Amino acid sequence: MDEDMLLLAALEEEDELLLHGMLAGDRANPIENRVMWRFNFDALEDQKCFEMFRFEKRDVIRLKNAFGFPEDFICYNRTRVSGLEAICILLRRLAYPNRLVDLIQTFGRRKEELSIIFNKTLSYIYDNFGHLVRNLDHPWLAPNYLKIYGDAVHEKGAPLTKCWGFIDGTARPISRPSIHQQEVYSGHKRAHVLKFQSIQVPNGLIAHMFGPVEGRRHDAAMLAESGILPAMEALVDDDGEPFYVYGDPAYPLRPQLISPFRGANLTDQEAEFNQNMSKVRQCVEWGFGDIIRQFAFLDFKKNLKLFLQPVGKYYLIATILTNCRACLYGNEVSQYFGIAPPVLEEYLNNLP
Repeated sequence: MDEDMLLLAALEEEDELLLHGMLAGDRANPIENRVMWRFNFDALEDQKCFEMFRFEKRDVIRLKNAFGFPEDFICYNRTRVSGLEAICILLRRLAYPNRLVDLIQTFGRRKEELSIIFNKTLSYIYDNFGHLVRNLDHPWLAPNYLKIYGDAVHEKGAPLTKCWGFIDGTARPISRPSIHQQEVYSGHKRAHVLKFQSIQVPNGLIAHMFGPVEGRRHDAAMLAESGILPAMEALVDDDGEPFYVYGDPAYPLRPQLISPFRGANLTDQEAEFNQNMSKVRQCVEWGFGDIIRQFAFLDFKKNLKLFLQPVGKYYLIATILTNCRACLYGNEVSQYFGIAPPVLEEYLNNLP
Protein backbone atom coordinates (compact mmCIF):
# COMPACT_ATOMS: atom_id res chain seq x y z
CA MET A 1 0.00 0.00 0.00
CA ASP A 2 1.14 3.55 -0.73
CA GLU A 3 2.30 4.89 2.66
CA ASP A 4 1.21 8.44 1.81
CA MET A 5 -2.32 7.18 1.22
CA LEU A 6 -2.31 5.44 4.59
CA LEU A 7 -1.30 8.60 6.41
CA LEU A 8 -3.83 10.61 4.43
CA ALA A 9 -6.50 8.23 5.63
CA ALA A 10 -5.40 8.91 9.19
CA LEU A 11 -5.81 12.66 8.77
CA GLU A 12 -8.86 13.08 6.57
CA GLU A 13 -12.26 13.62 8.09
CA GLU A 14 -14.88 11.19 6.90
CA ASP A 15 -16.80 10.30 10.04
CA GLU A 16 -18.50 6.91 9.85
CA LEU A 17 -21.50 8.06 11.86
CA LEU A 18 -22.04 10.96 9.52
CA LEU A 19 -21.87 8.59 6.55
CA HIS A 20 -24.18 6.08 8.14
CA GLY A 21 -26.67 8.75 9.08
CA MET A 22 -26.73 10.32 5.63
CA LEU A 23 -26.87 7.03 3.72
CA ALA A 24 -29.07 4.97 5.98
CA GLY A 25 -31.39 7.66 7.33
CA ASP A 26 -31.61 5.99 10.73
CA ARG A 27 -34.94 6.81 12.38
CA ALA A 28 -34.91 4.25 15.16
CA ASN A 29 -34.64 6.85 17.90
CA PRO A 30 -36.96 9.88 17.55
CA ILE A 31 -34.72 12.04 19.77
CA GLU A 32 -32.00 11.84 17.10
CA ASN A 33 -34.22 13.29 14.39
CA ARG A 34 -35.32 16.60 15.80
CA VAL A 35 -33.83 19.44 17.81
CA MET A 36 -35.64 19.76 21.13
CA TRP A 37 -33.46 22.38 22.81
CA ARG A 38 -30.34 24.43 22.38
CA PHE A 39 -27.15 24.15 24.38
CA ASN A 40 -27.08 26.64 27.26
CA PHE A 41 -23.48 27.15 28.35
CA ASP A 42 -24.43 29.82 30.92
CA ALA A 43 -26.56 27.33 32.83
CA LEU A 44 -23.64 24.96 33.48
CA GLU A 45 -22.12 24.91 36.95
CA ASP A 46 -18.36 25.40 37.15
CA GLN A 47 -17.60 21.88 38.41
CA LYS A 48 -19.85 20.28 35.80
CA CYS A 49 -18.14 22.29 33.09
CA PHE A 50 -14.71 21.08 34.19
CA GLU A 51 -15.89 17.47 34.28
CA MET A 52 -17.46 17.67 30.82
CA PHE A 53 -14.86 19.73 28.96
CA ARG A 54 -11.62 19.37 31.00
CA PHE A 55 -11.43 23.16 31.34
CA GLU A 56 -12.91 25.51 33.90
CA LYS A 57 -15.93 27.44 32.71
CA ARG A 58 -14.16 30.77 32.40
CA ASP A 59 -11.29 29.07 30.60
CA VAL A 60 -13.53 27.51 27.95
CA ILE A 61 -14.45 31.07 26.95
CA ARG A 62 -10.82 32.12 27.18
CA LEU A 63 -9.82 29.15 25.02
CA LYS A 64 -12.45 30.02 22.40
CA ASN A 65 -11.16 33.58 22.22
CA ALA A 66 -7.49 32.56 22.14
CA PHE A 67 -8.20 30.20 19.24
CA GLY A 68 -9.90 33.08 17.45
CA PHE A 69 -13.12 31.17 16.93
CA PRO A 70 -15.70 33.22 15.01
CA GLU A 71 -19.00 34.02 16.66
CA ASP A 72 -20.64 31.67 14.17
CA PHE A 73 -19.30 28.67 12.30
CA ILE A 74 -21.13 27.88 9.08
CA CYS A 75 -20.47 24.31 8.01
CA TYR A 76 -20.47 23.01 4.45
CA ASN A 77 -24.16 21.96 4.64
CA ARG A 78 -25.11 25.38 6.09
CA THR A 79 -25.30 24.06 9.64
CA ARG A 80 -24.76 27.09 11.86
CA VAL A 81 -23.20 26.92 15.32
CA SER A 82 -21.68 29.46 17.69
CA GLY A 83 -17.94 29.36 18.26
CA LEU A 84 -18.56 28.62 21.94
CA GLU A 85 -20.85 25.68 21.25
CA ALA A 86 -18.45 24.37 18.60
CA ILE A 87 -15.51 24.17 20.98
CA CYS A 88 -17.72 22.61 23.65
CA ILE A 89 -18.77 19.88 21.20
CA LEU A 90 -15.11 19.23 20.35
CA LEU A 91 -14.02 19.10 23.99
CA ARG A 92 -16.92 16.93 25.11
CA ARG A 93 -16.36 14.47 22.27
CA LEU A 94 -12.66 14.08 23.10
CA ALA A 95 -13.00 14.11 26.89
CA TYR A 96 -14.77 10.78 27.15
CA PRO A 97 -15.44 7.73 24.92
CA ASN A 98 -18.76 9.23 23.79
CA ARG A 99 -20.77 8.14 20.83
CA LEU A 100 -22.24 11.01 18.90
CA VAL A 101 -25.70 9.89 19.96
CA ASP A 102 -24.62 10.37 23.59
CA LEU A 103 -24.05 14.08 22.92
CA ILE A 104 -27.62 14.70 21.80
CA GLN A 105 -28.83 15.06 25.38
CA THR A 106 -26.28 17.82 26.00
CA PHE A 107 -26.40 19.78 22.76
CA GLY A 108 -29.88 19.06 21.40
CA ARG A 109 -28.60 18.37 17.87
CA ARG A 110 -28.86 15.34 15.62
CA LYS A 111 -25.80 13.13 15.48
CA GLU A 112 -25.21 14.06 11.82
CA GLU A 113 -25.04 17.73 12.81
CA LEU A 114 -22.75 16.95 15.72
CA SER A 115 -20.43 15.01 13.43
CA ILE A 116 -20.21 17.87 10.94
CA ILE A 117 -19.58 20.46 13.68
CA PHE A 118 -17.00 18.29 15.41
CA ASN A 119 -15.02 17.77 12.21
CA LYS A 120 -15.30 21.44 11.25
CA THR A 121 -13.90 22.50 14.63
CA LEU A 122 -11.20 19.84 14.54
CA SER A 123 -10.04 21.02 11.10
CA TYR A 124 -10.13 24.69 12.13
CA ILE A 125 -7.65 24.05 14.96
CA TYR A 126 -5.51 21.71 12.85
CA ASP A 127 -5.28 24.14 9.93
CA ASN A 128 -4.63 27.25 12.03
CA PHE A 129 -2.66 25.89 15.00
CA GLY A 130 -1.20 22.57 13.88
CA HIS A 131 2.18 24.29 13.44
CA LEU A 132 2.45 24.45 17.23
CA VAL A 133 3.34 20.75 17.29
CA ARG A 134 4.87 20.48 13.81
CA ASN A 135 7.91 22.76 14.12
CA LEU A 136 10.31 24.14 16.74
CA ASP A 137 9.88 27.81 15.92
CA HIS A 138 8.58 28.78 19.36
CA PRO A 139 9.54 31.84 21.44
CA TRP A 140 9.88 29.57 24.47
CA LEU A 141 12.61 27.59 22.65
CA ALA A 142 14.92 30.60 22.34
CA PRO A 143 18.50 29.99 23.62
CA ASN A 144 17.87 31.73 26.95
CA TYR A 145 14.93 29.38 27.63
CA LEU A 146 16.87 26.32 26.48
CA LYS A 147 19.54 27.16 29.05
CA ILE A 148 16.89 27.34 31.76
CA TYR A 149 15.57 23.93 30.75
CA GLY A 150 19.07 22.43 30.67
CA ASP A 151 19.84 23.82 34.13
CA ALA A 152 16.57 22.43 35.52
CA VAL A 153 17.26 18.95 34.13
CA HIS A 154 20.80 19.05 35.55
CA GLU A 155 19.52 20.14 38.96
CA LYS A 156 17.33 17.03 39.07
CA GLY A 157 20.43 14.86 39.03
CA ALA A 158 21.09 14.47 35.32
CA PRO A 159 24.79 14.56 34.38
CA LEU A 160 23.98 16.43 31.15
CA THR A 161 23.96 20.22 31.33
CA LYS A 162 22.35 21.27 28.04
CA CYS A 163 19.49 18.81 27.70
CA TRP A 164 16.38 20.84 26.87
CA GLY A 165 13.89 18.01 26.33
CA PHE A 166 13.15 14.32 26.02
CA ILE A 167 12.21 12.48 22.84
CA ASP A 168 10.22 9.28 22.63
CA GLY A 169 7.69 7.43 20.53
CA THR A 170 4.28 6.13 21.47
CA ALA A 171 1.96 3.62 19.82
CA ARG A 172 -1.77 4.37 20.01
CA PRO A 173 -4.09 1.38 19.50
CA ILE A 174 -6.80 1.65 16.86
CA SER A 175 -9.64 -0.58 15.78
CA ARG A 176 -8.50 -3.31 13.44
CA PRO A 177 -8.99 -1.91 9.94
CA SER A 178 -10.92 -3.91 7.40
CA ILE A 179 -8.09 -3.57 4.86
CA HIS A 180 -4.30 -3.09 4.93
CA GLN A 181 -4.04 -4.54 8.42
CA GLN A 182 -0.35 -5.44 8.13
CA GLU A 183 0.72 -1.83 7.60
CA VAL A 184 -0.54 -0.74 11.01
CA TYR A 185 0.16 -3.94 12.95
CA SER A 186 2.91 -3.71 15.56
CA GLY A 187 4.48 -7.04 16.40
CA HIS A 188 5.99 -5.51 19.53
CA LYS A 189 2.62 -4.26 20.82
CA ARG A 190 0.67 -7.14 19.23
CA ALA A 191 -1.98 -4.66 18.18
CA HIS A 192 -2.98 -2.40 15.32
CA VAL A 193 -1.56 1.02 16.13
CA LEU A 194 -0.59 4.42 14.80
CA LYS A 195 2.74 5.74 16.06
CA PHE A 196 3.74 9.25 17.09
CA GLN A 197 7.01 10.84 18.19
CA SER A 198 7.10 13.67 20.70
CA ILE A 199 9.54 15.96 22.46
CA GLN A 200 8.61 16.84 26.05
CA VAL A 201 10.03 20.08 27.48
CA PRO A 202 10.59 20.74 31.23
CA ASN A 203 8.09 23.62 31.14
CA GLY A 204 5.33 21.03 30.73
CA LEU A 205 4.68 21.52 27.01
CA ILE A 206 5.06 19.04 24.18
CA ALA A 207 7.20 21.00 21.75
CA HIS A 208 6.90 18.64 18.81
CA MET A 209 4.59 15.79 17.83
CA PHE A 210 5.29 13.92 14.63
CA GLY A 211 2.88 11.41 13.15
CA PRO A 212 0.93 9.41 12.51
CA VAL A 213 3.07 6.69 10.95
CA GLU A 214 2.32 3.03 10.41
CA GLY A 215 2.49 0.82 13.49
CA ARG A 216 5.12 -1.45 11.98
CA ARG A 217 7.69 1.36 11.75
CA HIS A 218 10.65 1.52 14.16
CA ASP A 219 11.34 4.60 16.29
CA ALA A 220 14.64 5.20 14.48
CA ALA A 221 12.84 5.24 11.11
CA MET A 222 10.25 7.63 12.52
CA LEU A 223 13.06 9.91 13.72
CA ALA A 224 14.59 10.07 10.24
CA GLU A 225 11.23 10.69 8.60
CA SER A 226 10.32 13.46 11.03
CA GLY A 227 13.23 15.67 9.97
CA ILE A 228 13.59 16.83 13.56
CA LEU A 229 17.39 16.47 13.72
CA PRO A 230 18.05 19.08 10.99
CA ALA A 231 15.49 21.36 12.66
CA MET A 232 17.36 21.10 15.98
CA GLU A 233 20.65 22.21 14.39
CA ALA A 234 19.50 25.80 14.86
CA LEU A 235 19.21 25.34 18.65
CA VAL A 236 22.64 26.45 19.83
CA ASP A 237 24.02 28.65 22.59
CA ASP A 238 25.91 31.93 22.15
CA ASP A 239 29.12 30.02 21.45
CA GLY A 240 27.50 27.87 18.78
CA GLU A 241 27.45 24.76 20.97
CA PRO A 242 24.33 22.62 20.44
CA PHE A 243 21.57 22.06 22.91
CA TYR A 244 20.25 18.50 22.70
CA VAL A 245 17.42 16.18 23.64
CA TYR A 246 17.72 12.81 25.32
CA GLY A 247 16.14 9.58 24.10
CA ASP A 248 16.09 5.86 24.83
CA PRO A 249 18.50 3.29 23.32
CA ALA A 250 16.41 3.04 20.14
CA TYR A 251 17.80 6.40 19.03
CA PRO A 252 21.21 7.04 17.45
CA LEU A 253 23.85 9.29 19.00
CA ARG A 254 24.00 12.72 17.33
CA PRO A 255 25.13 16.22 18.39
CA GLN A 256 21.47 17.15 18.90
CA LEU A 257 20.41 13.80 20.37
CA ILE A 258 21.98 11.93 23.27
CA SER A 259 21.10 8.33 24.09
CA PRO A 260 22.19 5.90 26.83
CA PHE A 261 25.39 3.90 26.84
CA ARG A 262 24.80 0.48 25.30
CA GLY A 263 26.28 -2.92 25.97
CA ALA A 264 26.44 -5.58 28.63
CA ASN A 265 29.80 -4.52 30.10
CA LEU A 266 29.26 -0.92 31.12
CA THR A 267 31.65 0.81 33.47
CA ASP A 268 30.32 2.05 36.78
CA GLN A 269 30.29 5.62 35.46
CA GLU A 270 28.37 4.62 32.34
CA ALA A 271 25.82 2.66 34.36
CA GLU A 272 25.40 5.59 36.74
CA PHE A 273 24.92 7.96 33.80
CA ASN A 274 22.17 5.76 32.36
CA GLN A 275 20.45 5.42 35.71
CA ASN A 276 20.46 9.16 36.46
CA MET A 277 19.20 10.06 33.00
CA SER A 278 16.49 7.41 33.18
CA LYS A 279 15.06 9.06 36.31
CA VAL A 280 14.51 12.40 34.59
CA ARG A 281 13.53 10.91 31.22
CA GLN A 282 10.38 9.43 32.71
CA CYS A 283 8.69 12.82 32.32
CA VAL A 284 8.10 12.09 28.62
CA GLU A 285 5.80 9.25 29.69
CA TRP A 286 3.92 11.70 31.90
CA GLY A 287 3.25 13.81 28.83
CA PHE A 288 1.84 10.90 26.84
CA GLY A 289 -0.22 9.84 29.85
CA ASP A 290 -1.67 13.30 30.32
CA ILE A 291 -3.04 13.37 26.77
CA ILE A 292 -4.93 10.12 27.29
CA ARG A 293 -5.98 10.94 30.83
CA GLN A 294 -7.59 14.24 29.85
CA PHE A 295 -8.98 13.16 26.48
CA ALA A 296 -10.05 9.59 27.09
CA PHE A 297 -11.81 9.25 23.73
CA LEU A 298 -8.34 8.47 22.36
CA ASP A 299 -7.92 5.54 24.73
CA PHE A 300 -10.93 3.61 23.44
CA LYS A 301 -9.71 1.91 20.30
CA LYS A 302 -13.15 0.81 19.14
CA ASN A 303 -13.89 4.50 18.49
CA LEU A 304 -10.78 4.92 16.34
CA LYS A 305 -11.51 3.54 12.89
CA LEU A 306 -8.91 4.16 10.22
CA PHE A 307 -10.29 5.09 6.77
CA LEU A 308 -13.54 6.25 8.39
CA GLN A 309 -12.28 8.87 10.85
CA PRO A 310 -9.30 11.28 11.01
CA VAL A 311 -7.71 9.24 13.79
CA GLY A 312 -4.28 10.86 13.51
CA LYS A 313 -5.76 14.32 13.62
CA TYR A 314 -7.60 13.48 16.85
CA TYR A 315 -4.30 12.81 18.63
CA LEU A 316 -2.55 15.92 17.30
CA ILE A 317 -5.43 18.19 18.34
CA ALA A 318 -5.58 16.53 21.76
CA THR A 319 -1.85 17.29 22.11
CA ILE A 320 -2.47 20.99 21.44
CA LEU A 321 -5.36 21.00 23.91
CA THR A 322 -3.20 19.25 26.52
CA ASN A 323 -0.60 21.98 26.05
CA CYS A 324 -3.36 24.56 26.52
CA ARG A 325 -4.29 22.90 29.83
CA ALA A 326 -0.65 23.04 30.90
CA CYS A 327 -0.57 26.77 30.16
CA LEU A 328 -3.64 27.30 32.33
CA TYR A 329 -3.12 24.85 35.19
CA GLY A 330 0.44 23.53 34.95
CA ASN A 331 1.03 19.79 35.01
CA GLU A 332 3.19 17.09 36.56
CA VAL A 333 6.17 17.88 34.34
CA SER A 334 6.21 21.63 34.97
CA GLN A 335 5.80 21.06 38.71
CA TYR A 336 8.59 18.48 38.80
CA PHE A 337 11.11 20.79 37.12
CA GLY A 338 9.74 23.98 38.65
CA ILE A 339 9.33 25.82 35.34
CA ALA A 340 6.08 27.53 34.36
CA PRO A 341 4.83 27.25 30.76
CA PRO A 342 3.85 30.37 28.81
CA VAL A 343 0.39 31.81 29.33
CA LEU A 344 -2.31 30.50 27.03
CA GLU A 345 -2.50 33.51 24.74
CA GLU A 346 1.27 33.58 24.25
CA TYR A 347 1.30 29.91 23.34
CA LEU A 348 -1.51 30.14 20.81
CA ASN A 349 -0.35 33.45 19.31
CA ASN A 350 2.87 31.84 18.07
CA LEU A 351 2.08 32.41 14.40
CA PRO A 352 3.63 30.11 11.76
